[in-house]
Amino acid sequence: MTSDPTDEPDSSALVRRQRELASLYATAKSLTALGSLDDVLQSIVRHAHDLMGTDFTYLSLVADGRLSAKAAEGTISAAFLSATIPANVGLGGKVIATRRPQWVRNYAASTLIAHDPNFDRLVGTEDLVALLGVPLVIRDEVVGALFAADRSERSFRPGEIALLSAFADHAAVALDNARLYEESRKALRELRVAYRKIEEHVAVVERAQAIHEALTGVVLRGGTPDDVAQLLADQLGGTVTVLDRADAAGRVTTTVDDAGTARSVAPIQAGDSHLGALAWSREAVGDNAVSDAMDLRTLERATHILGLLILKERAVAEASERLSGELLTELMVGGPGISQAQRARTRARNIDADRLNLVIVADAPASSATDLVRHLHDVAKTCSGLAGEHLGRATMIVPSTDDEHTVADVHRRLRRALGGPVVAVGERAVGHDWARAFSLAWRCGAVVRALGHTDVGATTGRYALYALVFDADRAGDLDRFLTASVGPLVEYDRRRGTDLVGTLSAYYDHRANVAATARVLHVHVNTLLKRLDRVSEVLGVDWRAENDLELQLGLQLHKLQAAIAPPRHS
Repeated sequence: MTSDPTDEPDSSALVRRQRELASLYATAKSLTALGSLDDVLQSIVRHAHDLMGTDFTYLSLVADGRLSAKAAEGTISAAFLSATIPANVGLGGKVIATRRPQWVRNYAASTLIAHDPNFDRLVGTEDLVALLGVPLVIRDEVVGALFAADRSERSFRPGEIALLSAFADHAAVALDNARLYEESRKALRELRVAYRKIEEHVAVVERAQAIHEALTGVVLRGGTPDDVAQLLADQLGGTVTVLDRADAAGRVTTTVDDAGTARSVAPIQAGDSHLGALAWSREAVGDNAVSDAMDLRTLERATHILGLLILKERAVAEASERLSGELLTELMVGGPGISQAQRARTRARNIDADRLNLVIVADAPASSATDLVRHLHDVAKTCSGLAGEHLGRATMIVPSTDDEHTVADVHRRLRRALGGPVVAVGERAVGHDWARAFSLAWRCGAVVRALGHTDVGATTGRYALYALVFDADRAGDLDRFLTASVGPLVEYDRRRGTDLVGTLSAYYDHRANVAATARVLHVHVNTLLKRLDRVSEVLGVDWRAENDLELQLGLQLHKLQAAIAPPRHS
């Protein structure tokens, strides 16, 4: 319970009081010289301990409705210092509630204070008995309490109470100053951080502006998209690549792989047209949000410049391709021979028309003639040739000294560009007769595909065995051979609506195996045998023995002839 003792009666109290006041003055003066909050708290309890002469002293502060010990002097455990109790219980709670000094002779036995079980256990462990607490008041707010304690039961004299209270008043001023000092230091640190960020931001903005000016310079000097990519790589670090028709989202996206490489992809667009993307790869280090955001913004701005450059290059390329196609068609339809005007127009493109001696026609199942022509233009630029779409076929005319090698090279480059099979057939143009060479090349290409060859680059010479089919000048020879060999069967099918030609072709394809042929034709064996009897009626009973080879060749040539359809006119 709280006590109200009388002051000491002897005259030595006055001497003691003077000594305490002198010590209090000196202590208060020393507190004003301290800076950090932790230093001030520890100094307060140390000087209070010296002034009061108790077993130990400690200081607690209020935060979030709880009272927590912040500093102590004397023998006291870490558990006691780490304990917190509600700010409305214990002697400390009474000090805070009344804003006045409070003390008890025996803390554990006192019934005038609200006890906290956990704190009472610590009181027993520390053998804390007598306890004096005084409030710490800053600008009319109780922020905590200063305690003096003994490990034996006793009363606290009015002089002791007054001394600790006076010390607490000075300590509160020092504590307030320390808090203000800490806040000032914190504000100064934040100000310095903000200033550094401003400086960094200014530097980043200036760098971004310099890059933008450099990009503008590249455009004014007639630079290419690759020049822009190289400039960005030099300025931003890492590698920058222009992706052709890459699949990119409508905004800048950034990913980081397991190796710590960051990759940002910015789409290149012009209106609704997707022109590709700009990819920036670099090591993912640091955490500078301002710099990263500005660099990504620079990357995005660069895509606008690239869009203009790509559109310009495409416009130039399309004009060049259109002229190349027009010249190719003009030579095709105007030959044999070359006019002076044609020589002048080809010479203006650094092409010698007299050396254009190889016609190549290309076809790919997964690509249109227009797409193939686009790739043929790229090939033609490197070998002083012409490319275009003629009669619906992707065609090019190039100079060549080794036709087989040239066609094989064109096939290889087309296949690499398309990523799939391509048929490319070449024919040498004799006497500038490009039209005849074109006819032989495309008709031979049709025969090649009918034979089941889907990925090949060769001249017509490799398929000379089938020249009767693809050489229009030998159409009469082919007709006579077909009439003599399979003509009766073709005529019979035409008049009767049957398919003896198809039946016999399947029969030979399966090496005269009746059962296998019936299965592939989806007919009963007896039905097949009746059809073969009908073949005997048309060709004669000895057709297997007399003209077997000629008949097989006729059936094959008949099938190849049907596979060749005239090219459409563009």
